[in-house]
Amino acid sequence: MSTQPVSRRARPAKAPLSRDVIVRTGLKILDRDGLDALTMRRVAKELDTGPASLYVYVANRDDLMAAMLDQALAPAPHTPLPPRGDWREQLRTLARAAVEAMSRHQGLAQVALGAIPTGENALLVLDRLLALLKTGGLTDTAAAWAVDLLWLHIAAAAAEQSTYNTKQADEENTIAEADRHYAALPADRYPMITSLRHALLSPGDRDTWALDVLINGILHTPTG
Repeated sequence: MSTQPVSRRARPAKAPLSRDVIVRTGLKILDRDGLDALTMRRVAKELDTGPASLYVYVANRDDLMAAMLDQALAPAPHTPLPPRGDWREQLRTLARAAVEAMSRHQGLAQVALGAIPTGENALLVLDRLLALLKTGGLTDTAAAWAVDLLWLHIAAAAAEQSTYNTKQADEENTIAEADRHYAALPADRYPMITSLRHALLSPGDRDTWALDVLINGILHTPTG
């Protein structure tokens, strides 16, 4: 039985390409198949086109991942903050929302490390952070330097959480495994680690503590 050719007119029309379509397709591939599968060729195949067509809208894979990160950040700047009056708690809430958004997709948080934010949603997060820092009484220079430090902390925290998510490991099991390893260390070679093992691996709200350390240090450290 011979196979009859299918007329091109009978095929469903392809959705028109755009930067937004390419970014959403990249996120779908990332979540479904992982970071290694995210290539320009793979995205093009998913969209039933050639890789050259994508370069009209994205410069390269790095540009695509930066756009994907900004898309992932979309909910963060619109996070409801606690009532006015406690700018520190508002800042903590916004920072946690950014961490959560960045860590939701494998490998995206690393894009933010060492890069100056330029995407629309990233800039909205930075703008809100700057407003809160100015509410706290910081000078323009201190606020500018502080937001850079906070962004670095957010990206690093998100990268760590994303690693947990990718490995499908929870924090409790990870800490338990580390505790077993530390317990077996020779005390004469690692005296401080073995003596402080319980404190090093004890539970607690370290995320809030870390942000408080940053905030307090920012408030009490002159910019020179």
